Amino acid sequence: MQKVLVLGAGKIGALISGLLAGEADYSVGLADLRPGAAASVVSAHSLPRLEAFEVDAAEEAGLDALLGRGDWQAVISSLPYYCNPMVAKLARKHGLHYFDLTEDVEVTRAVRDIAEGASTAFVPQCGLAPGFVSIAANELISHFDSLTAVKLRVGALPQHPNNVLKYSLTWSTEGLINEYGNPCQAIEGGRHVEAAPLEGLEEIEIDGTLYEAFNTSGGLGSLGETYGDRCQQMNYKTMRYPGHCAQVRLLMNDLRLNQDRDTLKRILENAVPQTLQDVVVIYVAVTGQQEGDLREENYVNKVYPQEIAGRLWSAIQVTTAAGITAVVDLVLSDPGRHQGFVRQEAFSLPEVLANRFGRWYALGGDKTVSARVVVEGKAGQQKRL
Repeated sequence: MQKVLVLGAGKIGALISGLLAGEADYSVGLADLRPGAAASVVSAHSLPRLEAFEVDAAEEAGLDALLGRGDWQAVISSLPYYCNPMVAKLARKHGLHYFDLTEDVEVTRAVRDIAEGASTAFVPQCGLAPGFVSIAANELISHFDSLTAVKLRVGALPQHPNNVLKYSLTWSTEGLINEYGNPCQAIEGGRHVEAAPLEGLEEIEIDGTLYEAFNTSGGLGSLGETYGDRCQQMNYKTMRYPGHCAQVRLLMNDLRLNQDRDTLKRILENAVPQTLQDVVVIYVAVTGQQEGDLREENYVNKVYPQEIAGRLWSAIQVTTAAGITAVVDLVLSDPGRHQGFVRQEAFSLPEVLANRFGRWYALGGDKTVSARVVVEGKAGQQKRL
């Protein structure tokens, strides 16, 4: 029996805990600081191996006591990114495997330092982007003799946009603002650089739908470190419907709300609706040499809301929760395989898609899976995963 503690009973933590506790070999604790929040999720799931706790993750003594109960194998943080260094520090203290969803570069560096020399695995940046998109890119990269360019593009979008931003809030507002406002890691001309957020605007057409893409922070994960000395160009951009970037630039740059993020958060949460009718679009393009020829391979995937255990979950909830639970499952099923700081590239795309949780990304016999997964292989051959 694997005993896992999930911190944060919000949109993503609720599904993470339900996916894991729905399997017979997992026992899960779900903790949140809001009175009754974790208990409400536990009641909704109605699973016998799911238990609720109340703890303030910003208060070290209480979190230390909960992590130190002596029976957890791992802790999963679905908390705001700035909470994660303390969670990682306490996971190290108590000998637990550690996983998080952070997109923040500085937080990931802090987790890396904490993980130095650890006998357990510390796996930050799980989920969708960073996370699964790096795993998909790594698969394509492995098909090449040498690399020219690696492009990662991900969009979590409303299916039916009807406001000036052409957007709906589908996950953490703080995380969204962090991505829109912080410097972006990239490789240009074979050199590691910091690119400005909301710049590098381009258009992409997928299945007849036009998107725009622009620089956002954190989505590249550790992929640049892994392959930077082999690649001339590598970057991550967020996809939105055309016109979104200009509106966000107005808010963050012209009105200077990037310097007043609390106000920006209140504006967005009061004016931009949430939706379960979303779609996650994943697009990865890798260019390089194969057998002496310059070629390109692509990974394209669209994921829609899914009904899981009798409840409808948004596409961003499904892709984020499936990404982290698949990685958790792979680590805990072979705990000696991963130690210390673990990059997303350590997990192969086939093993993630074959995993009981990662299957939510894959096209298969399960009629609840609406994703289309296409990888352009060598010599232009298409294969479905």
